[in-house]
Amino acid sequence: MRTTSRHYRTPYRPWPVALANRVLAPLGLPPSSGLAADALRAAAARAEGLDPSPDPELDEPLDVLCASLREEARLTPLGRLVQRQRLIGLLRARLRLQHAVRGVPAPDDEALSSPLVITGLPRTGTTFLHRLLAADPRLRALRSWEAIAPAPLPDDPGDARRRAAARRNEQALRYLAPDFFAVHPIDAEGVEEEVLLLDLALRTNVAPATCHVPAFEAWLATADRTPAYALLRQALGLLSAPAGPRRWVLKTPDHLPFLDVLASVFPGARVIHTHRHPRETTGSFASMVAHAHGLCTDAVDPERIGRSWLTQHAAWVRTAQAHRDQGTAPPVLDVRYDDLMADPLREVARIYAFAGLALPDDVQARIAAAREAGSRHAPGRHRYALEDFGLSAGEVDEAFADYVARFDLAPRAR
Repeated sequence: MRTTSRHYRTPYRPWPVALANRVLAPLGLPPSSGLAADALRAAAARAEGLDPSPDPELDEPLDVLCASLREEARLTPLGRLVQRQRLIGLLRARLRLQHAVRGVPAPDDEALSSPLVITGLPRTGTTFLHRLLAADPRLRALRSWEAIAPAPLPDDPGDARRRAAARRNEQALRYLAPDFFAVHPIDAEGVEEEVLLLDLALRTNVAPATCHVPAFEAWLATADRTPAYALLRQALGLLSAPAGPRRWVLKTPDHLPFLDVLASVFPGARVIHTHRHPRETTGSFASMVAHAHGLCTDAVDPERIGRSWLTQHAAWVRTAQAHRDQGTAPPVLDVRYDDLMADPLREVARIYAFAGLALPDDVQARIAAAREAGSRHAPGRHRYALEDFGLSAGEVDEAFADYVARFDLAPRAR
């Protein structure tokens, strides 16, 4: 079983990649100009057989992000290539989605308006719970290949080309950053969170979680998230169409500070808020971010990562609680990580009662089988410590004191 490295300042590099970075960096190749917003717009439009055109909702965040990537992220040659290809892929997926829904009435069925939405700080069991609920065939969960390319391609029976593209992405990531799969497993055919659909509006934390982009983070802090949620609803409506309406089960920590926006776009949503002591979540998520940053830069700064996300996540839980207290959030059920790990089926039964869903024996059996399959296929051991990120348990406790007291969370012995 693979054990993750804690040497965040010296990211893993396959030797061909390390050699290419060393040779290309002094030559300035590939050039940073490839990350200019206009160049990306033109490349995406050309690949889709279109002329570049303004996109009022996307132009500003794209311009800010591209400048931040060029000027602040300290990308390696591979990093510039990875980020360029990621953004071209995002722009192409957005263009295809906009084309697919153009002229089609927005779906307004109950199944789409009333998703089950799992959220909570990262590393609080959201992924585990999402995969359990996705085992229920009455619910609809997003798949990785759908998240990357939500709109169908022409002449693509069985979505073979979209699935193949997702498999290539998975294989490339396994080659470039094998440790990442012990932190957060990714499966091209498996269940995935919808943050990738939200990110089609470039109004999520995907970029800050993968690169050092403080100027973009500053822009994001005051950005309206409504366009991202409106686009998410369009994408889910399009994905729902082939098999007919089923109730969606969604999941991403990014929803946590935007429960009010979620409620306005999905008025029948029911939220499951997972909780775990922040001493555990903070170090674990900082490690995940550090591994992600290491894919594109040799200048990983663990202390900056730790302090930045500690501050941000403390603000997330305060904002989420304010929305709940003010009545601007959807109905919420709280699930503690320790309870979920101790007896998953008991917590699932609570969730189904909250959601107004029956839990027949055959569905319970499917969920139990999903739990067993997940435990048999552990991809590795994730090692991390708060000290790796310049943090202490006392600092974390102070930042989250009100949150810990409100939900009666206790740290586990390490």
